[in-house]
Amino acid sequence: MGILDSLENNPALRSALGQLGAAVLPAVLSEVLGNGQQGGLNAIVAKLQQAGFGEQVKSWLGNGQNMPISADQLRQVLGNDTVRQLAARYNIPVDQLGAILAQELPKAVDHASPDGKLPHAA
Repeated sequence: MGILDSLENNPALRSALGQLGAAVLPAVLSEVLGNGQQGGLNAIVAKLQQAGFGEQVKSWLGNGQNMPISADQLRQVLGNDTVRQLAARYNIPVDQLGAILAQELPKAVDHASPDGKLPHAA
């Protein structure tokens, strides 16, 4: 099971994005967490570290509790325009998309790094 499969099957995420069809949800997650415009998990992690969120990222890569990141902090790193465009493309309220990404990104990084490091192609 891949990262996107586990996120796609998350009941809370499905509930929060109920207006999206089952076919749209994987596309949203793939675009943000995959190798879309943001460059994949490695690129997002690098951006977060450069923006001063290294402690959060370190917690996601490690085995302990994942430190949170807020929707506003994540939007700051990804860029307001990117988040707005993505929300508009999939007809999701910007605030809702930001909150879900802030909730799911730590889980995605944690899931993709069982040995404490992201695979090169993540």
